[in-house]
Amino acid sequence: MKGKLIVFEGVEGCGKTSQIQLTQEWLLSFQTSVVVTRQPGGTELGLYLRKLLLEAGSHSIIDKTELLLYAADRSQHVEQVIKPALQDGAIVLCDRYTHSTIAYQGWGRGLDINLIDQLNTIATSGLESDLTLWFDVDVEVGLARKRGGGDILDRIEKETIAFHRRVQQGYAHLADSHPEQIVRVDGSLSQEAVQQKIQAILTARLEAWIDEKKDNLDLAP
Repeated sequence: MKGKLIVFEGVEGCGKTSQIQLTQEWLLSFQTSVVVTRQPGGTELGLYLRKLLLEAGSHSIIDKTELLLYAADRSQHVEQVIKPALQDGAIVLCDRYTHSTIAYQGWGRGLDINLIDQLNTIATSGLESDLTLWFDVDVEVGLARKRGGGDILDRIEKETIAFHRRVQQGYAHLADSHPEQIVRVDGSLSQEAVQQKIQAILTARLEAWIDEKKDNLDLAP
């Protein structure tokens, strides 16, 4: 069976990374193959690009250069990690994908959306997510979570509140424009409540796959 690409999206501190781990544990209970990965940084090359993009060093990155670096990371990642995993029938849980670039570089930076769409298509060879979960949380709440965690903020996290609000507006617009692909999850709920909603969404979307896994478990000696 062909694999599925499930993407986790949202503003900083929305909780998506923790939810990916919980979702992986849940999916593994069905004895299926699950690949957890991220953009940027899902490949060896991507780790170098992630460092360039996110470390808050003395260098400055032009907005268009930033966009191209994300595209380069995505191209390498899709060909080296995502496509092979999908061909093997795995469920791929990806921390950020194409919608991040539209929200951050398009809405946040103000770069041309048509250009971003073209670059996304080139970088992914047209591969879209089967489902994108958007963790909707107020940007102030998300940033407070990041700062309260004690971690050093990266270059993007240090952006102005106005920038992060534009990013949030971008996600809201994408969700309204692609209701079949992008599903909103209330990121302000407790971690347990959010995970329950994720499981309900995935069960509904992957019902045939879930039933097949359950049948295989029932038939196991």
